[in-house]
Amino acid sequence: MTAPALDPSWVDDVLLAGGPGRPDAALVLDAPVTRAELRRLVEQRQAVLAAAGIGANGPGDSVAICLAPSLAFVANLLACWRLGARAALLDHRLTPFEIDAALQRLAPQAVVSAKHATGGPLRGFQDVQERVATYPGRPSETPHALVQLSSGSTGPSKVIARTAANLVEELERYVAIGAGVPQPGERIVCLASMVHVLGLVGGLLYGLHAGAQVIVPARMTADGILAAVAAGPEPTTLLGVPFHIELLSSGPTPPRLPQLTGMTTGGELVRAGVHDTFTERFGVRLGNMYGMTEVGVIATDLFGEHRPALTPAPGLRVREEHGELLVSLAESPYLGLSDPTRWADGWLHTRDAGTVDPATGRFRIQGRNDSQVSVGGLKVDLTEVEHTLAALPGVVSAVVTHDRAIEAYVMLREDATAEQVQAELARRLAAFKRPRVLRVVQQLPRTATGKLVRDRALLVAASVKEGNTEA
Repeated sequence: MTAPALDPSWVDDVLLAGGPGRPDAALVLDAPVTRAELRRLVEQRQAVLAAAGIGANGPGDSVAICLAPSLAFVANLLACWRLGARAALLDHRLTPFEIDAALQRLAPQAVVSAKHATGGPLRGFQDVQERVATYPGRPSETPHALVQLSSGSTGPSKVIARTAANLVEELERYVAIGAGVPQPGERIVCLASMVHVLGLVGGLLYGLHAGAQVIVPARMTADGILAAVAAGPEPTTLLGVPFHIELLSSGPTPPRLPQLTGMTTGGELVRAGVHDTFTERFGVRLGNMYGMTEVGVIATDLFGEHRPALTPAPGLRVREEHGELLVSLAESPYLGLSDPTRWADGWLHTRDAGTVDPATGRFRIQGRNDSQVSVGGLKVDLTEVEHTLAALPGVVSAVVTHDRAIEAYVMLREDATAEQVQAELARRLAAFKRPRVLRVVQQLPRTATGKLVRDRALLVAASVKEGNTEA
């Protein structure tokens, strides 16, 4: 059976509505795009999707969108929702093999992909000419509006689905957070990919909903990002992940940017040294946001007042059970059979270890719940080892895993050696905590959202023989 009717009116009412205090330019890519222009583009793409049969029998059809961040991506996504169809987002950086496997899992009725695209790997967005092709899939069997694949930083991707009501609830959470969240008439320079939850909801959809202009830099370089900030006088917030903070912290001394009010980062906690370097260099706040593809934003510390503790977002509850953090969520976010080890009785298991302060409700994340291992009968937290290693002089970034023994994969600065790293690590960690194997890699693999991958098979494939040392 097809899904219950999906009311498409939320696109116009929540995302495309104009009104007092909202800038006429909703988006800025190569050039500003007004709300009227965006509505016209959405209507045009809606007609193309309808010609492919989407919406012919009413709401409930399914579409896969595989486009780079672009005006075409935005227009097709909103057009899909305006037809009452479910949109499944596939990262354009996936290989053809991965895309084919995803399409077989998701079984859409149409696929929107790039017929032609221009823009290199450092581009923040691309100029895309898209095409719509039918696919031997089926209508959605659930009332979900959005389907995403998890980042897969610790294993295979999960199929995650959210309803329009759930997305609107997240937008209202952003509004309710208040201070530190971009306000109507302000600007969001969005560095996080629109294909994933932080850039999609925290950047694009929130900006459209709140009337904050969304800017995507032409180039994802330090100079390109700062140029995007400098391009307008309005109060401006950067939205990205730790990778972008490290990029901005290591570049040349920035120009004076009085319009820059701060930066909010999602993903992993920023290392203390990088945090301090950024705030000293730019003289603005660096806030942290904790979220999941399944829920969106869960908690924040947007002014760094409680670092590393986080305050749950309005409307959500976070509790601790056997050392694991659980988040309140009314329904399972997973397509298919609900896994009680991930969601049960209104609670989502985050798989993150942490503690909750009963007096304030704030919580601290202590790494992945599966990051504790036993070494010779002694408990070792791999997150502690990884953070210690990453903070060493000469280390650019690091990932620590366990397979019969603790292993480390590191990227080093040009003047650093594995022997120096091992010697310094011996000063900071007990012998039973130290990696037995340290592998030097040219580049650590990351997910499409910028998170370091902790899948050992991928790390082994990325490692090089030269520079590997054993303790």
